[in-house]
Order: sequence, then C-alpha cells, then structure tokens
Amino acid sequence: MKRKIGIIGSREYANKRKVKNTIFALKNKFGEEIEIVSGGCPNGADQYAKKYALDFEMKYKEFNPAHTVQNLYSALNENYYNKLYAPKNFFHRNKMLAMYVDYIIAFIPDGSPSNGTMDTVKHAKKLGKRIVIIT
Repeated sequence: MKRKIGIIGSREYANKRKVKNTIFALKNKFGEEIEIVSGGCPNGADQYAKKYALDFEMKYKEFNPAHTVQNLYSALNENYYNKLYAPKNFFHRNKMLAMYVDYIIAFIPDGSPSNGTMDTVKHAKKLGKRIVIIT
C-alpha cells in the first residue's frame, strides 16, 4: 500500500539535515511504497522536502498555489494554475494537501507562528490524519 506523506513546514525552517534524515528514514522504511508531498514553497521545509525526495529518487508531488504555474511535480491539472495572486489560494491549497495525504510531518522552528503550516495541520486533524511536528 502506497503511503502519501506530507512534508510541510515553515518558510524559515533552516535545519535541512533534519528534513533530509527524516526523508531518508522514510525511504528506508517504506521503499517504493511512499510518495512525498509538499506545498511547493521555494523556501524552508518545502524546499528541502522537494530536494531530498528527488535526490533519493522518490515519488514526489506538490500542491503549489493557484497563482503559480503548473510544473512537472504539480498535483493538480493545468486549469488550477495561473490565477491572480490571492492569500485564499494558500489556504485552499493547504486543505487540498491535507485531504490528499495519509500523514503529515510538519517542520516548525521554535518561536515561529507558521500560520500556513498550522492551517494544514488543522485541516489534517479534522480529517483524522496522523501528524508529527518536528522543531
């Protein structure tokens, strides 16, 4: 059974070694039966999730916001993208990501409010998904 694991987190998250080690451990445990999913942010935890999932040759998808362009890893069809920028796009994306994954691993540095990450966590909790928060 393939597991879809959301690796999300703060834009300020800088401990790439923790993200790398987490993804490596997931690959060792689940092998080909895992897909890493992120929000597609070019900074912080999402950036590292993409980098290491691809470095380790794992399946990878991202729920990048509607105001961005579709890319090779986008989870949604091309009609979803190239919209006008609006903060609601981020929150809609967070909810869709939470619905798609089986588990969430959220990387949040101490003292960071991480509003977007916590929005995704809130949706995942409502859906009864397993959640791990790493600081």
